[in-house]
Amino acid sequence: MSQSTFPRRGFIKGLGAAAIAAPLASMLSSCAAGTGGGEDDIKQKSAAAKSKDNPFGMAENSKLDAVVFNGGYGIAYCEYAANVMKKKWPKTESVSVKASNHIGQELQPRFADGNPPDVLDNAGSGRINVSAILDQLDSIDDLLEAENYEGKKIADTLYAGVKDTGTYGDKFVELNYVMSAYCLWYSGSLFKEHGWEAPKTWDDLLKLGEEAKKAGKYLFLFGKEAADYYMLMCLGSAIKEGGDEVRLNFENLKPKAWSQEPMQAALTSLKKIIDNGYMKPGGAGTQFTAAQSQWCHDQAALLYPSGSWIENEMKSQTKSGFDMMGCPEPSVSNSPAMGHGALHAGPREAFLFPSKAKNPGAGKEFMRAMLSKEAATNFAKTVHVPTIVKGSVPEDGFGSTALMSLSKMLDVAEDKMFPIRFSTFYGMTKDNLVPWNDFLSGKKSVKELTDAMQAISDKVANDSSIKKTTFK
Repeated sequence: MSQSTFPRRGFIKGLGAAAIAAPLASMLSSCAAGTGGGEDDIKQKSAAAKSKDNPFGMAENSKLDAVVFNGGYGIAYCEYAANVMKKKWPKTESVSVKASNHIGQELQPRFADGNPPDVLDNAGSGRINVSAILDQLDSIDDLLEAENYEGKKIADTLYAGVKDTGTYGDKFVELNYVMSAYCLWYSGSLFKEHGWEAPKTWDDLLKLGEEAKKAGKYLFLFGKEAADYYMLMCLGSAIKEGGDEVRLNFENLKPKAWSQEPMQAALTSLKKIIDNGYMKPGGAGTQFTAAQSQWCHDQAALLYPSGSWIENEMKSQTKSGFDMMGCPEPSVSNSPAMGHGALHAGPREAFLFPSKAKNPGAGKEFMRAMLSKEAATNFAKTVHVPTIVKGSVPEDGFGSTALMSLSKMLDVAEDKMFPIRFSTFYGMTKDNLVPWNDFLSGKKSVKELTDAMQAISDKVANDSSIKKTTFK
């Protein structure tokens, strides 16, 4: 799976960034005094004069050190971009793209030693809590001001929202590469066979649940590491209903945010689905990809809430002729404030650029290669998800029904796309999983879930050791 912005993906989330944040912050501060002139000398030797063609001053004989989360998107797309960079700069000494399944665990010692990589893809289980390393990250405004490999200003080639999504406080530090969306995924062929329509509201879901039961299927299922996908579905539904005010109450850890009326309506509707037996039992004891296989291969359930990486993540297990398609998360009412087409969507898959890297120019040059039309088109073609680079997906979606469906949803949503960032920013994933597994298993009431989630939010809000940001 993958995030970000959309908490997500690969946010498969057994470890939780919260466990990493505190020790990482203390280790970073303790080592700060020990990283001095020697490191600066190394940087100076690896730098060259900045120019229009070399906007980050990367020396021709530089070494690229990139660490990439090996999740739903794999790392082949980054290896491809590294080769594009190598073609542009043939004298580059080496371009190392290392795969990691535990970003925080593996990179924490490197940050603490003052030896972070030039660029990292901060995603997956145990991603680093951005709030813990914000002061250790380079600002990247210069990246958007640079020209891409086709000679166009990078900022002019991207979808809207890229800078906002990666800005914390007043510092732009995170480049989210993938244009992602959370939605409900289903089999187009199965729905066509039974004459079912994609649901728009929770009432539609309840009716579809009864139809699923008649067909010997469940409406939903879940896996233990991804139980919070249903949290995101309910958050998205509540935000669509009430608008930005509802979103910002969650984002900024406001008291009683989980008691907001739109959220209570969404949770109550999901509880009806669970109580009616429309949720496949046993999810709390099922590994998430096994659960996803039950959906896309066995077709045990009609719908699955996930991010747009789901097709690529499950491509080897998806039933032939499945025709994966998506629809927006359910609306609470027939007239939500943001409209039915509003999406929890936008840029995600966060790339960070440590300020103490040996070759910071190489890290940004690598991202310039990633933002070339060649690399962006390769990503969409091979992973079946669009990047933040506009115009990289043809109308036929490279033959992918999921990609065609996603592209249409993004076009309809336009300026009605919204982020949900608080959970991943503050490393709350691990704590979130426990109450959501219990709720989906029928062991918690709406009130008990509400109280548990508010307690998690309040704990972070009241912890003075955790750096806060104001989301807008």
